[in-house]
Formats: sequence, C-alpha cells, structure tokens
Amino acid sequence: MKNVFIIGSKGIPANYGGFETFVEYLTKYKVSDDIKYHVACLSDHEEEFEHNQARCFKVQVPNIGPAKAVYYDIAALKAVYQYVVDHNIEEGIVYILACRIGPFLKKYVKMFHTKNIQVFVNPDGHEFKRAKWNWFIRQYWKLSERLMIKNADYVVCDSQNIEKYIQEDYKKYQPQTTFIAYGADVVDNSDEEKFEVWAKEHEISKNEYYLIVGRFVPENNYETMIREFMNSNTKKDLVIVTGYQESKLYHILNNKYHFENDQRVKFVGTIYDDALLKSVRKNAFAYLHGHEVGGTNPSLLEALGSTSLNLLLNVGFNQEVGLDSCIYWGKEKNNLKHLIEHVETFDQDYIDTLGKAAKDRVKNAYSWTKIVSDYESLFLRKKDL
Repeated sequence: MKNVFIIGSKGIPANYGGFETFVEYLTKYKVSDDIKYHVACLSDHEEEFEHNQARCFKVQVPNIGPAKAVYYDIAALKAVYQYVVDHNIEEGIVYILACRIGPFLKKYVKMFHTKNIQVFVNPDGHEFKRAKWNWFIRQYWKLSERLMIKNADYVVCDSQNIEKYIQEDYKKYQPQTTFIAYGADVVDNSDEEKFEVWAKEHEISKNEYYLIVGRFVPENNYETMIREFMNSNTKKDLVIVTGYQESKLYHILNNKYHFENDQRVKFVGTIYDDALLKSVRKNAFAYLHGHEVGGTNPSLLEALGSTSLNLLLNVGFNQEVGLDSCIYWGKEKNNLKHLIEHVETFDQDYIDTLGKAAKDRVKNAYSWTKIVSDYESLFLRKKDL
C-alpha cells in the first residue's frame, strides 16, 4: 500500500478552488487499491474523517494574515511526519501543492527521507507575478519556489509551459519533472430552468452575451477586456461572473471607463451552483479568457467543455490548452475590439465546429479519468531516494 499525503489545498469535500477540486476528483475517481490518500484540511477543529475513501485530517491554524498559508503547510507537514512515525509507515509520498514553504522544506525532506518517504511538489503557476503581492512578498515567492524545486524529489507540473520554465530557470538543480494536466468534465449537468430564472433576473438573453468567469484581479486582464468590449459596436452584453463588491480594482476601472453607464456591461456576482454556471457557460455566445499568470486554468477547461466560441489571450498557457479549437487575441489597443466585431460575422456551422473541437480537446487531454490514471501511475512508480 502506497500512502500519499496531500497538503496545500484547503481540503475536501470541495466545490470550489482549483487545488481543492483537484483533490476532490483525485480521490473520488481513485481506481487503484494500492493507494491510500491522506488529505490535510484547513480547520478550526481537530478531528479526522473519511471522504472518497481518503483519510482527511484537520490542521488548526491561527488567523495570522498572509502568513497563514505558510503556517498551514508547515503544520500539515509536522502532522504528516508524526503520523508516519506513529504508524510505522515505511514507504510513501508527500505531495505539496504550491511553493509556499521553500525556506523550510530542506529540513522536512531530510526527515521524511529517513522514513523512505519522498516529497513531490506542484509549483502551480507564477505566483510571484501576481499584482496583489507587494515587492517583498513577490521576492519571497520567487525564493520559495527556487528552494522548493531545489529540494523536492519530484516536480509535477500541470502545464507544459510551467514544466519548460522549471527546467530552464532551475537547470542547475537538475529537477526531475513530469507534466500531468489539471482535469475537467464535459458532462452536461446544466439546468435550463435555473438559467431562465437567472437570465430574467439579470435581463440577459440566451446566446446574446459574452461571458467572463474568474477572479477580479489585474493579471486576468479585466481592464483590457472591458475597455475593448465597450469600444466595440456589439449589441450583445458582457456578463462578468466574479466577486467584485469588495474589489478596489472594480472602482478604479469604473472611474476610468464608467462601465456602470454602459447597459451592456453586467457584473452578476459569483455563481456557486454548478448546474447554473454550466448553463450560463453553455448559453453564452462567446467566452472571454484573459488569464495570464498560472498553468492550466480550471475556468478555461470548463469553458472549453461548455461554450462553443472561446476567445483567449494569446499567451503560452492558453494556447497550449486551446490549440486550434479557440481564437486568440492580444492586449494591443483595438485588437480584441476588432475580434469581437469579426466573430459576430461567423456562421453557426463554423461556431459549432469550434465548439466540438473544444469539447474533444477536453475529453482527449483533460478528462479527470485520464488525469487520475496519470497520477496513480506516477505515485505507484518505484523511485529510488
């Protein structure tokens, strides 16, 4: 039995969050009886429970601001090591999601190696490039990433572009890497009745809106997408599914572009109902994706599985996922404006062809069944320390 300890997500059960959803499906679709998952869960209570046949252990973390995530990962590592000692576990893997604890990792890797436990790391995306962090925190993220890659036994990248970056930037450490993508489902669990109620509430018509779904942060290029949409002559709406009420960026952009005066621009808040969100994606004329930082983006995969016409920012991460099933735009002035006006001349047959290609892309390369199979093969592969 191979014991695999997963830390770095907020835990399971989960219905939101990239890493949380990943762990949910990894355990839910587990096939091998030779793997036992142990999942760290962020909580105020100390207790254990089973979910998807995984042992879920809760880790208490004080509310200490931005350092909370670092504290959580270290506390989870300590809990895992104690469990390994108490239960005489002689072989296993600790899989750390994200690169938050680089300065502390070497010590724990040495401890786990004495128990024949390997340490795997998923570097996620370019966290050090996110605009929300100040200069000092960005420097810490970059340092932490470097030390995580240096000391980990294996690095699992959910994007080929991230794997290439790791191999090039950290060549001197000769990192052992592999690519296993993030997953998505193409199952149509949409709910048209819920959609009709929601659409009426927001004065939205089926196939008459562009859709954006994602965190309202600068690196997702909301400014470019909103500006270019407003400058276009489209009669369709721009529906933005995001939590924006507390966002400083929202007020900054509204003061600059006055989109609250444009009846086509509609911020509708967040949608946590999976069936409704699937319907909102499915009934959009086109999906706009401006994410620029990170690996394989869950929201993009969900769009490819639901929306026929997908317009993506032309960066490597997005092109790697969409290939020729999508259409790409740049951040140059009027680029997206002209593209919006151009795609509205497409005939429906061509849009349907793109939609089928997008769904096939998800089925063939990103299905959870494939991703789980890839992970189980990796975890069960014999590796020498």
